[in-house]
Amino acid sequence: MTAMTSSNAETRYADVSGLRYAYRRFGNRNGGLPVICLQHFTGTLDNWDPAIVDALAEDREVILFENAGVGRSSGHVPTTIAQMAEHAMRFVDALSLARIHILGFSLGGFLAQDIAIARPALVERLIISGSAPEGGEGAGMDRPELLAIYTDGYMPPNEKLKRLFFPATTDGQAAAEAFVGRLETRSAERDVPAGAEVATAQLQAMIAWANWNGDVREKLGGIAHPVLVTNGDNDIMIPTANSFALAEGLPNATLIVYPNSGHGALFQYAQSYVAHVREFLRGA
Repeated sequence: MTAMTSSNAETRYADVSGLRYAYRRFGNRNGGLPVICLQHFTGTLDNWDPAIVDALAEDREVILFENAGVGRSSGHVPTTIAQMAEHAMRFVDALSLARIHILGFSLGGFLAQDIAIARPALVERLIISGSAPEGGEGAGMDRPELLAIYTDGYMPPNEKLKRLFFPATTDGQAAAEAFVGRLETRSAERDVPAGAEVATAQLQAMIAWANWNGDVREKLGGIAHPVLVTNGDNDIMIPTANSFALAEGLPNATLIVYPNSGHGALFQYAQSYVAHVREFLRGA
């Protein structure tokens, strides 16, 4: 019998209050607590790196979640992070999961923080990669040089990922090619790419998150969970300084910054990233 991985896992659906959430679930059901994976800006189920999620699935179940209005999930794309987090919590409840880990990448890291605050008993540990606290400088990702790439209708999606996630160095672009190659290995039904309406709504939510004027340290101080914070040393999308702010404000955080890398450091250093996440989650 062929083992289920990200390449062949079927897309399933959870129906909640008239909405249908798309997700993929695979991995070791006899292992530790499941990991709910929350995706980046305009990311779909197909954008999770097999080198990461398949390796983590050897230890525990991995559940890739697609928020409302994205990909094959129904409904409208939320325009606030709080609404996105609420959808994620409804989904977790629909699967009757009492305790989870969360891996939030970029935008997904925003949701992870709000979920941990709203439902602390639900969450055991958090991995927040390439992300920022609410009020984080530059976390809105609305700078002109970034918008020019997002809105370029002629640039292939994978080329956008290469430019945004990886440095323009020989090693960085080699890692970019390897990453997009891994994304193409899915053999089962592929997801629906995110359209302009997804980008518009998510950017609105991210800009509002970045422009928050509350007490960042007070909010982060309310997250007592163990948190692994990771990023590259030169993230051009959500500036790396935000990862330092997370690590400084969270009471129980570990920070790892990968060298010569950017927003996609977890993909560029997939083997090391998996080893670090596994160690962080060991026994939980």
